[in-house]
Parts: sequence; C-alpha cells; structure tokens
Amino acid sequence: MTARRALPSSLAVLFSLLLTLGCGGPEAPAAASDPPLAALPSGFPPRPEPADNALTPARVELGRRLFFDTRLSRTETIACASCHLQANAFSDPNTLSRGVDDARGTRNAPALVNEAWNTSYFWDGGVPTLELQAVAPIRNPLEMDMSLAAVNARLAEDPEMVARFDAAYAEGPSERTLPRALASFVRALVSGDSPYDRFRRGDGSALGDAAQRGLALFQGTRAECTHCHVGFDLTNNAFKNDGTRPDDPDPGRQLLTGKASDFGKFRVPTLRNVAKSAPYMHDGSFATLTEVIEHYDRGGEGHPNTDATLHPLHLTALEKSDLLAFLESLTDEAFLNDPRYAAPAR
Repeated sequence: MTARRALPSSLAVLFSLLLTLGCGGPEAPAAASDPPLAALPSGFPPRPEPADNALTPARVELGRRLFFDTRLSRTETIACASCHLQANAFSDPNTLSRGVDDARGTRNAPALVNEAWNTSYFWDGGVPTLELQAVAPIRNPLEMDMSLAAVNARLAEDPEMVARFDAAYAEGPSERTLPRALASFVRALVSGDSPYDRFRRGDGSALGDAAQRGLALFQGTRAECTHCHVGFDLTNNAFKNDGTRPDDPDPGRQLLTGKASDFGKFRVPTLRNVAKSAPYMHDGSFATLTEVIEHYDRGGEGHPNTDATLHPLHLTALEKSDLLAFLESLTDEAFLNDPRYAAPAR
C-alpha cells in the first residue's frame, strides 16, 4: 500500500483499472466475530464512502486480513503491513520502502491515517480513490510484483478466505472484490484522540504550557504552518514544493500533469501522529522532527520551484522547542495500539 510510485497518468491505464474494479456487489451482514467499526471522533465530518463499497465490519475485517497477508506478493514475503507499521502510524520507518527481493523504491511509504477524507492518493496524487490505490502496489515490480489474477488464484485455494469474501461481497476473491476489501480496511483507520484533540474539546489540562505555546505558533503568523496544515485533519490536500533540495530528481506531481510548474510538488500530508511516522518527506530525507522544523525555519533547501509561502522564519530556540512539543501532542496512542487495526490471529 505504499506511495513509492503512482500509477501511470495515461487515461487508458486509469480506464482499465476502473473496468477492473467494476461495480460492487450487494452488502452483506458482518459475522458475529468481526470487530465493530470505530466510531468517528467528535468534530470529524461524515466519512466519505463509495456507494458501491459501503463500510461493513465484514469488509473491514476481510481487508485487515489481506493487509497483513504476504500472499499478495510474488515471493510471499511482503504484505501491505511490511511498509505500513501500526506503531509508526502505518508508515515505513525505512528511508525508502522496499519490496520483493529487497527491491528499493524511490519514495518513503507515508502514514495511513484518516485516508477516507483524502481527495487523492500517493505522494503525487496519482489516483483518486482508495480502491484504485490498492491495485498499484500489488502490480508494481518494486513492491509486490503480482497480478491481481495471480493473487486471487492463491486466495481461492483458502476456504476460509473464500468464505470471508462471500460474506463481505457475495462473491469470491476477484479483481473487483480484492481492491475493495483492502480499501475498506484503510478507510476504517481513524485517528482523532490525541492530547491536541482533547484540548480542543475542552480539556485544558491535555496540553502542557510548551505545547500550548507551540499551538499558538502553529496557528499564528510567526510559523505560518496553516498555509498547508488546516482543518480537522491538519492538511489541505494540496500539492506543494516544500523547498526540496535543488538536485532532487523526483518530478513529483509533474509526472502526472506534465506541467513544469508542478515539478517537485507533493501532497501535503496530515500531521496526525507525525511524531511516530519518521522519517519525513517523500524521500525520507529527514530523520527527526527537529530536522523538519529546521528545514522550514530556513525556508527550505533552495529548490527553484519552492512554494511562495515558504521563507526563512528565524524562530528562536524556545519557539522551535515549543513547536516540537505541539507536534508531539498530535500522537494518538489509542490509534497506535488499537487491536482492530493489528495483525489478526492466524
């Protein structure tokens, strides 16, 4: 499920994926043993769900099992969870994510947090839905290196998995049901119970003095973080060149649009659980949040396409420390330890 490479931008390829996914089957009730869906946190907007893939406990549980299943990769050694670790906010602690045969990708797999509300997926926004996103890592030769047909043939030999597919979609493993199940699990990953959230809901003791000063900096004209990190999920879902180094070869958003103005632009990520999702940036180039803060304090690394909102901030040492304290307050321990998101017992 990584974002190392987006799907090609050809309309023909995207159209073929849409045909592959087809129409959803009828909804099925959850089995009595399927974990219930997590309730949405207070203040969150309704969760977007496709009409042909409404969330049910049976679909989420099937997706969870697939997410941790190494049979989705050619060598049966790599699962989605290999690059998306719950303790790391479902991100990859490696600088560049790795796939079958230890193949190294070109980007760091980002955190999977509140993905249901995103408007595009992958660092460059290569696909518009979680269902389409689920297809790419399986097919990518640097990731799982499998066809959907081959994966489904493996799964069809497992009576328990076939029964779970039937319960969730009234259909066995297929090129329609597999991506939908994976998307359902990722869509169910909801985080909104950090100290910052509790503070916003009226618990004045949830944030210490340093974190409260950091919040004021974050929201004010001194640090100017809210140019990009706004709203309930602390992202505007836009694409920005955030001052990457001038010799960074990754074209980012330009890979899809062909526009020179999009060179080096990447999707603005949520900051939820950011203290747990190191390393940072599309290429994992910063190991710590302190390095990230220093990067923005100096106005980036000098890329000629750096966003106009970035400029040197000249923060004091205390202000940087306070900003770090605020970012650390975005950690949702309940999310990081929720057994509904953990590997299922086999």
